[in-house]
Amino acid sequence: MVKNKLLIIDDEERLRSLLARILQLEGYEVIVAATGKEGLKKMQYDAIPVVISDVKLPDINGIELTSQIKAGWPAAEIIVLTAFGTINDGVKAIKSGAFDYIIKGDDNEKIIPLVSKAMDKALLQFKVLELEQKLNNKFGFDRLIGRSAAITDVIKLAQKVALTDTTVLLLGETGTGKEIFAEAIHQASHRSTKSFVAVNCSAFTKELLESELFGHKAGSFTGAVKDKKGLFEEANDGTIFLDEIGELDHDLQAKLLRVLESQQFLKIGDTKPTQVNVRILAATNRNLQEEVTKEGFRSDLYYRLSVFKITLPALRDRKKDIRLLAEYFMHYFGLKVKKQFAGLSDIFIEKLEAYNWPGNIRELKNVIERAVILADDNILDETLLPYEMQEPQSSKAGSSLSTFDLSSIEKLHIQRVLNHAHGNRAEAARLLNIGVATLYRKLKDYELE
Repeated sequence: MVKNKLLIIDDEERLRSLLARILQLEGYEVIVAATGKEGLKKMQYDAIPVVISDVKLPDINGIELTSQIKAGWPAAEIIVLTAFGTINDGVKAIKSGAFDYIIKGDDNEKIIPLVSKAMDKALLQFKVLELEQKLNNKFGFDRLIGRSAAITDVIKLAQKVALTDTTVLLLGETGTGKEIFAEAIHQASHRSTKSFVAVNCSAFTKELLESELFGHKAGSFTGAVKDKKGLFEEANDGTIFLDEIGELDHDLQAKLLRVLESQQFLKIGDTKPTQVNVRILAATNRNLQEEVTKEGFRSDLYYRLSVFKITLPALRDRKKDIRLLAEYFMHYFGLKVKKQFAGLSDIFIEKLEAYNWPGNIRELKNVIERAVILADDNILDETLLPYEMQEPQSSKAGSSLSTFDLSSIEKLHIQRVLNHAHGNRAEAARLLNIGVATLYRKLKDYELE
């Protein structure tokens, strides 16, 4: 665990010892080094939040040292010591990532509040990094939050299939956490030490997606000035996650089918097949069986992808998990904005549990982030919720929206986001966290064009 520990790097023993003594009296654990090389070595063996370094060292310039420390330990903060005539060096160090600088010979009491501020910022950043690791890709199934039967049953299925190389098709509404599940499956597999590559199939045109997935040879088309490795090659011996697989063009569906059958593909402009060893995980919020019936999706590809299907529950089907998720996001975003919260009010929780969550966990995350930013007290209460969540659905005059009709809720939500984005569909798709192609399809389905 990171503590109030700091490192002093200075080749002047007298100054080094004086600073160390002053800061030890303030309760800090002090480590000292005489050169930049020695200081970097000590950083490698210990988690040190704050570094105080002379700008003139015998083996390295303090500005360059600042850049190296920030590159290797981005959460650490550096205070630079500079002589009176070299204040410009202190300014340069700040531009390189230093927290601040102090002039040698100034009142030594100035260093104490400066170190205190740097330490507070560094410790907060260490906590944020720790939470981000849990949220992102470090702990497999441990990072999946929930105790309801709806989610624990799904986790058990995913844990079993993770131990195999079987292709998995993740189904469920937008925002239910399909990519997080895909990462958890990868982390729990024997491929966990290799690459996990995720790609949203709706985020690219057909031509660009083909190049992204399979790569191309130099000269195969205008602008292809050199060979390019595709994402399947990048994921070799690891896992590739194909999100929004239902948006895949028919020609690319055929190429993907070949990869599933033979672990081979042809790069654009190449005549020799490329061999890979990749596990494929895919996800969609569309009904692929209906798409097969309409001939919008290849039946042979569907059957290869759906060897093992896992349907993630919507948030409205796991209401018992809402408090756990809300508390987690409250602490996570609280650290981000340097606020500490004691909890959530009972009415706040009641409002969350009464809402239907068309955007699922992603929408809940956004609601909590907004509440954390707006909060003035250490309790999140119902006044911080969006208006539509504060007003019961039944009390809205003139509303024909059924709280049980998911398509109506989604249509209304899309319309609100479009209004917020002033009709900019690319911006609306970004806010909704879906591909532009998906948004256009939904606009057509809901007659919002």
